[in-house]
Amino acid sequence: MTFSKMVVTACLLLLVAYTWPIFSHGTGRSSPTLVIYGFSILEEVISSGILPVFQKRWREQTGEEVRFYTSFAGSGTVTNQIRFGAPADVALFSHTLDAHRLKEAGLIQHDWTGSPYQGIINRTPMILIVRQGNPKGLSSFEALGQPGVGIVHPDPQTSGGALWALLAEYGAFALPEGGSPGAAHAGMIDLWRNVIILGSSARAARTQFEMGFGDVLITYEQEAVKDLARGKFNHEMVVPEWTIYTEHPAIAIDRNISPEERPLVEAFLDFLWTEEAQRIFVEYGFRSITDPRLDAENPSFSKIPHTFTVDDLGGWPQAYAEIVEGFWRKRILEEVRP
Repeated sequence: MTFSKMVVTACLLLLVAYTWPIFSHGTGRSSPTLVIYGFSILEEVISSGILPVFQKRWREQTGEEVRFYTSFAGSGTVTNQIRFGAPADVALFSHTLDAHRLKEAGLIQHDWTGSPYQGIINRTPMILIVRQGNPKGLSSFEALGQPGVGIVHPDPQTSGGALWALLAEYGAFALPEGGSPGAAHAGMIDLWRNVIILGSSARAARTQFEMGFGDVLITYEQEAVKDLARGKFNHEMVVPEWTIYTEHPAIAIDRNISPEERPLVEAFLDFLWTEEAQRIFVEYGFRSITDPRLDAENPSFSKIPHTFTVDDLGGWPQAYAEIVEGFWRKRILEEVRP
């Protein structure tokens, strides 16, 4: 193990040790308790939208007052926290690749692809947020490669949103008629030469953009839509002609769930696919995975000419190996490094 990896591992263990007393206080389970770890942009909809409604439903059905403990961070960070001992009953990932990692580590024993919608609870496309008036005239991923453009991007080392952004960029160059891997290489070289800030999560990248860094932020549509609905969006949203739908799974962490706790965990997961929960996701800016007609209830959603999913790029294992590792890390990143 390298020194840097030892430092990272030590930090993760300290973080788990720091948070463990909080959760262990709840694991006495005098009343039912659900521990949820999720990736950054889900914090508001889960904490303010989903949990109060599920708590009311559980009380009406059982007479019990369920308690929740939650923690939110970048999807990669959440995965490492659980792997090093965080007591999550349910994990909400940015993508299923992180679930595959925990399954390989033995923390997840079941096949979540047998769940409704293969475990996916909602989705949102990757879009661009630009400064008011769009002074650089940015309308596509191709335009981000123009000289003088400053891009704020989530960090692929820690952020699930960053991996989705990489796939969105690659697909936007490679999938349209006339596109190719060669076009993706040329386009992403220009784009990544303009990346000036890497945020540790999608939310951290948004914070950097709000502080005044850069001309454009690559992020989830939900980040703009939730603020548009509240009249708090001070920028402009640009929807590329081609972009990817990000899809977010909710998965039980089998290692941390006792037989007595299993009914509560399964009831919570089942609730996430109900029409009531899907309407809450739409209200907070996520698109419904169960019924696209519910999306009409949010007028801030944009029409996108061409969307694709990770399945159009071969699925997560193939897309990660070929596009993230083989293409971006070993070719693009090496060529743009000073």
